[in-house]
Amino acid sequence: MADKLPHEKGFHVSWDQLHRDSRALAWRLDRQGPLEGGKWRTVVAVTRGGMVPACILARELDIRVVDSISVKSYDHQTQSEAVVLKAPDPGVVGEGEGVLIVDDLVDTGRTFELIRELYPKAHFACVYAKPQGRPLVDSFITEVSQDTWIFLPWDMALMYVEPYSDSKR
Repeated sequence: MADKLPHEKGFHVSWDQLHRDSRALAWRLDRQGPLEGGKWRTVVAVTRGGMVPACILARELDIRVVDSISVKSYDHQTQSEAVVLKAPDPGVVGEGEGVLIVDDLVDTGRTFELIRELYPKAHFACVYAKPQGRPLVDSFITEVSQDTWIFLPWDMALMYVEPYSDSKR
């Protein structure tokens, strides 16, 4: 039997599931920050996938300062060397003390590895983690196998599907 393509072993995440999982991540991070009362200073979303979870974390943890870092490490489903396209405000982020760096998932860890070099004191969180990238994450919710492709809600569209009874004709 031939090996499966990345999209053939898929984990499909709905908007509702992403919201629930992001809130679970916020619950895990609540009162865990290094500032007084366990607070966090700011959230930095890794664009584009980390933007939705970062917004949910900011709301749930009452963090008012939200920034982003743009790192390109994929071209569709092909991974390449990670490159920073846009960095967050250095005056706000510093070396990362009290900063949550948030992404939707960690795959090989290349993106977080690059960002960790820039902000070594930050806390790295993602919703979904694969084994290869897991050592670079401080907090996550769900682990999936390395060969699973995670389909996030912005990657999918709703469409009509034939009922099973109609497809047998």
